[in-house]
Amino acid sequence: MSKWKLWLAKMLVWLAQYGIWGIGAVALLDSSSIPVPMDLILAGAIWADKPHFWLVVLMASAGSAVGGLVPFLLGRAGGELFLLKRMDRAKLEKMRDKFERQEFLAVLIPSMLPPPTPWKIFVFGAGVFEMRILPFMLAVFTGRAIRWLLLSLLVIKLGPGAADMVAHHAMKVFLVALAIGILAFALWWWRRKKSPQE
Repeated sequence: MSKWKLWLAKMLVWLAQYGIWGIGAVALLDSSSIPVPMDLILAGAIWADKPHFWLVVLMASAGSAVGGLVPFLLGRAGGELFLLKRMDRAKLEKMRDKFERQEFLAVLIPSMLPPPTPWKIFVFGAGVFEMRILPFMLAVFTGRAIRWLLLSLLVIKLGPGAADMVAHHAMKVFLVALAIGILAFALWWWRRKKSPQE
């Protein structure tokens, strides 16, 4: 094991002793800078304390939403040139159109998906295309909560090995998460349309 991986493993063990606060810190770290195997870490935490799985999900989702502000704000500070180094102008404009039409879904859906989804590119793009901070954080929080709630239910039913199952059946997990996300968005849209008339 390299020194870097050994240091990371020690740090994760150290954070784990702080319970759900440690989980929130690990999720913040994962979203902001250093990728860690969040699904495996959460699976272990959920299995160890099944009655409080919902607290683990909430803290991890909140940590991820706060940590996501780092790439988001970097994107807002002038990240269009960075994106152009990784994609051509046509793809960038297509991404911009997607954000302008449905920015909430453009962040929510990648937030629901397990690795290897390039989540930070979408978060960075949200900053580049000047999405407002509160909707951005809500989209990340909601997407992560949906993803990790599904993981929690699988872990409680099947054991901590469910994280590996999610990794091997990413497309099925994606389809289930996408269906939940679409239903959540439809409900939000319906309420938004209904409220001005009341």
